[in-house]
Amino acid sequence: AIDAITDTHKLGLEKYELEKYEWALVKQMCDVLKILKDTTLYFSHSMLNLAMVIPAMDHIDSIITNGVIKRDTLDPGIHATLGLAKCTLNHYYSLTDTSKFCGLTLLLLVLHPHHKLSYFKSTGWEEEWIKTAETFVHTEYQQSYA
Repeated sequence: AIDAITDTHKLGLEKYELEKYEWALVKQMCDVLKILKDTTLYFSHSMLNLAMVIPAMDHIDSIITNGVIKRDTLDPGIHATLGLAKCTLNHYYSLTDTSKFCGLTLLLLVLHPHHKLSYFKSTGWEEEWIKTAETFVHTEYQQSYA
């Protein structure tokens, strides 16, 4: 009866019907792509500033890393794609390591009322790196404003 109503057999559409495992892949892809959609919408916000970029990148990194860790629950193709996404994100992270940008980023995060040094602690920075960031901000202040 349903075939008569939808007329799928006459149109030949049944060959395009997704199998159960394909629906599982679609579900996994939706979960993975949601973070990218949310991030795109976040970065499209008119009030975005540089102090918001690094925490957003850290959030994406956390989601991708957790996805990569779930190797046994993800399709191998999706797992491999997450690995490539992680490499791409690491490439963008490496661009923040240039001395001028790194210094600016440290200043913005440390001086940001919401982040301060607690941001570095909450994201698992080593104590030595946190101290370096704090020293950098103090030195920059002394050289530029004292």
